[in-house]
This record gives sequence, C-alpha cells and structure tokens, in this order.
Amino acid sequence: MKAAGRSVRTRLGDRLAASDPGMLRMTAGLRMVGSLALTLAVLAVTGAGVTQLVAGAMTAAVANFAIREKRRGAQAVTLALGLPVAMVSVSLAAVLSERTTADDLFFVVLIFCAVYARRFGDRGTGLGLIGFQVYFVSLFIGASVDGLPEIWAALAVAFGCSAVLRFAVVPVTPAGLLLRLREAFRARLAQLVTAQLALLDADGDGVDEALADVRAGTARLHETALMIQSRLERGTPDASSARLVQRRIAEAEVSAERLGLLLLTARSAERADTLTLHLPGAPAPEAGRMPAPDEATAALRRDLLSLRTQVLHAGPGVGGTSIAHVRNRLLSYRDEENLPACSPALQDVFRAIGEMSRAVMGLRIALDGPQDESDDTPATARSREELDAEDAAIEAVEENEPAEEAKGLRRPTTRAAVQVAVGSSLAIAGGELLSSQGWHWAVLTCWLVFINTESTGEILVKSYRRLLGTVLGVVAGIVLAGLVGGHTWTAFALMLVLIFAMAYTAPLSYTLMSFFVTAMVGLLYTLLHTYSWEVLVLRVAETALGAACGVFAAFLVLPVRTDRRTNELLGTVLERLTEVTEAAVDQLSGGPAVDLLDRARELDEALGELRAATKPLTHPVTPLRGRRDTARYVVALLETCAYQARSLAATAELLPAHPSIAADPRLRGAAARTVRNIATIAARVAGEDATAGIETGPSFASLLGGSGGDGASRYGRITGRVLRHLERLDEAVVGLARPLDVPLASDGRKATAER
Repeated sequence: MKAAGRSVRTRLGDRLAASDPGMLRMTAGLRMVGSLALTLAVLAVTGAGVTQLVAGAMTAAVANFAIREKRRGAQAVTLALGLPVAMVSVSLAAVLSERTTADDLFFVVLIFCAVYARRFGDRGTGLGLIGFQVYFVSLFIGASVDGLPEIWAALAVAFGCSAVLRFAVVPVTPAGLLLRLREAFRARLAQLVTAQLALLDADGDGVDEALADVRAGTARLHETALMIQSRLERGTPDASSARLVQRRIAEAEVSAERLGLLLLTARSAERADTLTLHLPGAPAPEAGRMPAPDEATAALRRDLLSLRTQVLHAGPGVGGTSIAHVRNRLLSYRDEENLPACSPALQDVFRAIGEMSRAVMGLRIALDGPQDESDDTPATARSREELDAEDAAIEAVEENEPAEEAKGLRRPTTRAAVQVAVGSSLAIAGGELLSSQGWHWAVLTCWLVFINTESTGEILVKSYRRLLGTVLGVVAGIVLAGLVGGHTWTAFALMLVLIFAMAYTAPLSYTLMSFFVTAMVGLLYTLLHTYSWEVLVLRVAETALGAACGVFAAFLVLPVRTDRRTNELLGTVLERLTEVTEAAVDQLSGGPAVDLLDRARELDEALGELRAATKPLTHPVTPLRGRRDTARYVVALLETCAYQARSLAATAELLPAHPSIAADPRLRGAAARTVRNIATIAARVAGEDATAGIETGPSFASLLGGSGGDGASRYGRITGRVLRHLERLDEAVVGLARPLDVPLASDGRKATAER
C-alpha cells in the first residue's frame, strides 16, 4: 500500500515538475502570497487601518514582482534600495496630490525615468518598477501628507516581510533550482518518450494527433534545456562542471529529437523531413503506418517502454539490477549487437534508442557522479569509457565579446521611455475627461503594455489581451464583491488566492494575469468602501483608453514596425547559425577545438527571441493569413536548421575522444556552399544585396568522393550521421530562400531548389 502511495506521489511530482520546470511559478506564487499574508498579519497586530493594510499588501506584491536578479546577493541589494525609492515616491505623490498640474507633469517624468532605467539592467528595471508602482499605489489609496508616517511604516513592513519570505521561508539557491530543473528535464524527457510510443501505436486519424504531442513534447524539452543552461554557472561548483552538464543536456535533447525523427521516418513510405517536427499543424508523412505487428515492432515497443523506465529511474539514489539490465540491453544497439532483422529504417530507430540510453546514462553520471559498474556489459563499459574520455577533453569556456550597443534614440530603452511618456500624457488627459478619480488606471495600462515589448505588433497584441482580461475580471469582481459584502478578512483571503493565481499564471498568459488582477481590484474597492458596478465599468473604459494611447504612441512616436523587428532578429539568427555551422565543420575538418555548445545556446536564444517577436504575426485573430503562414514556416525551418546545427556541434564535441569520429579536411570545402547560402539570405533580409542568389549542387557524399553516406562504416573517417546532418541543413537553408524571396543563382539548376 505504501509503495502504491509513493508511486502516486512520484507520478504527481513528475507531472508538476514537467508542467512548472524548476517550480519557478509555484515559488513566485508562494512568495507573493506569503509576503502579503505576513504583511497583513504584522500590520493587523499593530492596529493598522484598512488604508495601511491595502498599501502594505500592494507594496509587498510590488516588492516581489520587481526583483529580477538571479543572484541572492544582488536581490538583497535591490530590495534594500527599493525601500527608500518607494518612500520617496509615495511622499512626492502625497505632496503633489493637491497640485494637479505639477502632479501630472511629475508623473510623466517618473514614467520616463522608470522606463529609461531599464538600460541599467535588472536592478534599474526593478527600481523603476518600484518607483512607478508605489506612486500608483499612493494614487489608488489617496495618500495625504498627514498620513505619510503610517504609510511609511506599512511600506517598511511590506519590504521586510518580502525579504523574510524571499531569503528565509521560500529561499531559492542556485544549486537547489538546478536540481529541480534537472527533475523537470527528466520528467519532460519521459513525457516525450511516452508521446513517441503513442506515435508508434497510432493509426488512422490518430497519427496527426500523436505527431502534435511529439512536436509539443520536443518544444517543451528544448525550453527546459535552455532554462537549465542559463543557470548552470550559478548552480554548479565550477566552470568545468557547468560545461559537462551543458554537454550532457545537449546530447540528451539531440538524441531525443533524433529518435522522434527516425521513428517518424520508419512510419512513412519515404524519409521524413525534420520540418515535420517543427512546423505547427504539419501533417504526418504519407503512408504513416507501421508494418503489420511482428517481432521487430513488438521489440521496438518493448524497448521504448524500457527507455522510458530508464529515464524515470534516472534520479539521484535510484538504481537496481533491473534498471542496469535494461540499460545494458539498450546500449548494445550502439555496437550493432542484437539488432532485429527488419528494415534499415527500423534498425535506425533501435540504434537511436541505444544513443538516447547512452545520453541518459551520461547525464546521470554528470549530475550524480560515478555509478555502480558491477553489472556492466562490454557495450556498457565501452560507453562509459567514451564518456570519461569526452569529459577529460572539456576545454575552458571562451569569453564572448560584448555586443555593440545602440546610442541615442536608437537605444530601445530611450525609445520606449519617450513612447511611454507620450502615451501616458495622452492617457492622463483623456483619463481625467472620463473621471477625475480613476484616470490613473489609463496610465497604468499604457505603462504595462510597454513592459517586455519591442515592436508595435507586440504592443497591439498585449493591449488586446489586457483589455480582454480586464473585461472578464470586472465580471468576476462584481460577483466576488457581492459574495464578500463587508467581511474584511474574507476579502483579504480571496485576495491572497487571486494573487497566487496571478503570479502562477503570469508567465503563461497575460490575459489570465489581467483577469486575476482585475478581480482582485474589485475586492480592494470593496475594502476601501468605494465599490460600485459603475466604478468597475469605468475601470474597463480607462483600460481601453490606456491601451489605445499606448498603441497610438507605439505607432506614431519612434515606431519599431514588427517587420523591421523580426528582420533584425532574423539576421541575428542567421549570423548565429553561420557561426555554429562554420565552427562545427571546422572542428570536424581538423581545426582547433572551440566552445561549440555556448555558440549553439546563443543560436537557440536568438531563435527564441525571433519566435516571440513573430507572435503578433502568427496570432489566431490576425487578418493577414498569408503572412501568418509564412512566419510559421520560416520559424519552423529555422528550428530545423538549429537542430541540425546543434547536432553537428554535439558531434564535433565528441571528436577528441570518440573512436567512430575522425576529422576529415574535405568537409570544410563541401560545407562552404551552405555557409555562403546562409550569408546570402542574411544579406537579402538586411537589404544589402537584392540580386545575389543561393547556390545548389551535388550531395555532400559526392563532394567527398563518394565516401561516407548513409551506409558509411561505423569506424570510417567521417560518420554517415555527420553527412546526413549537413545534407538536411543544406536542404533547410535552401528551403528558406523561397519564403524570403531569395532567388536561385542562375546556374540552370532551379529544380534542385524545389527539393
């Protein structure tokens, strides 16, 4: 019974870890609710009034939300500086409250400075948020000069309680966070294997649904891998350990994606395109059915289940003879042992299972140290030797040169500050026409739609989501206010629930976050005895006005069009893709070892920024359907390119120690065409050369004199896998030319570009 209970708890823990990697959203919600509850408790014990309670609760929320640094020491400094900033802000608001013109002018200046402060990094962003939000709190509660001492006390209590929750009650250490992210990666890896197993068993109409699950699982695994890599340096004891974990995470991710692709290929009549795993809504390949059940397909199903078992038992302190037996059997496929008699495509899937089993073993060794080797078979022992040799070949991380920063009005923070100042001025003027008491809601909305946005399209989509969440939240606020009535502590309890929901859903949906915030505001109005349905309707009107002012300023004041923003980011992605490809090919050709994994991570980060920037173009309500489909297709092709480049980088990293990979100088010349094509596309996107075209030509195997290829000997000078990755990368780059209107070079081979 206890074992069953532990099993249920383990499964629930895995699901929670997979849905909230690192428990980051849960931690944010608990900190927010805990600091608010502690603030209210301390203030209540001291006999504070409702106005102080509301001021303290809202400030505690601001103090939690504004801290962005990852290091605990930096968080403490920002929190300490935030208190005097908050006190100065609320004092100025109280002093200027009777001087309408001066108050409005100062508010605009404060907004400009708060946004401009983003150029100073996370601390500048946090202090700017505190200054603006506390000023808004003072307007909301109607702070006066006479009541400043009580409000100062409430602010001090709020900041003190936030510090207690952050550093004592719900602390997050770099090592602890990395451990939780590792568990999330393991859980998501197991979920992806489960989705791949479902793809194996799917039939008929279920194939497309199963493929969609594999696609989603692959994207979630990649997201977690990036989160881990961004926190490695702070969560590991030294740079060498960080680099080792980074390598193992990259290997596990690449091997999982390769397994999905080869499984999809085994289901189809011809080779599956990697794009199928990256393009949302792409149908499964033709003839998407496995052969009739036989010993080979039964063995494949068994081995996928075994692989999932190995992944699920890859946590610290978990082991046993049965798991070792599973691992040994799967690893034997890497040495061509025990491969069933079946089609070459199906045998590739078995080999991929062996490679992924090795990646899981390598990841566990990197995270947990040496393991019990008493049950090792010769194949397992060879895999361990390879891993040890690779670990010994790790080089020191290279320092990246700082990027050149834009100046003047071209600097994003300066431009955004000017835009917000103009939009807020319009919001103040229009808001006061609607209401002399509620105009600050229009300013708040105008401010919020500019946070974490870079282009007019992003601001337009965020404004729409803010308004939708506010409308729905008003309805919820009316219902909750009616239920609560005059019960103060019931209202505060519901506020805590809504605050947790707001913090937990903020990274997922801006609409949901706006909904919970607006519903909470309805309760705040009830506590301040200013509630009426007219007030909430006015809240909607002010929000709509603020959103309109923000959009107006974004479109007319120093605008950054979505197309311009996406083109800039596209150029960055292509530049990073060139760097990774050139460096990997150079190392595979016998060049010096460089930091390939960091360059691959920079490519992934650039692609993530591009993906976020194209969301306005791919939004479901966009009327430009053709542009939406083109944006999705281009991003999917770039994700395919990034996968192939990551695979090349991971293979090149193995070069110093792996017996089946040896340098081949011919690769440098063979891959030059692909690199030139990437540069040509980048120049066309940047508007530098509208006449240059991409080149096509013979396969890489033929350029290498016919050696290699898919049937290359496992111990040849260059593995077939490297050639396949180069071929797929070349095809994806040529595929990019069509949607980006890059012509084919006039060499009479136009048909080749259509492949």
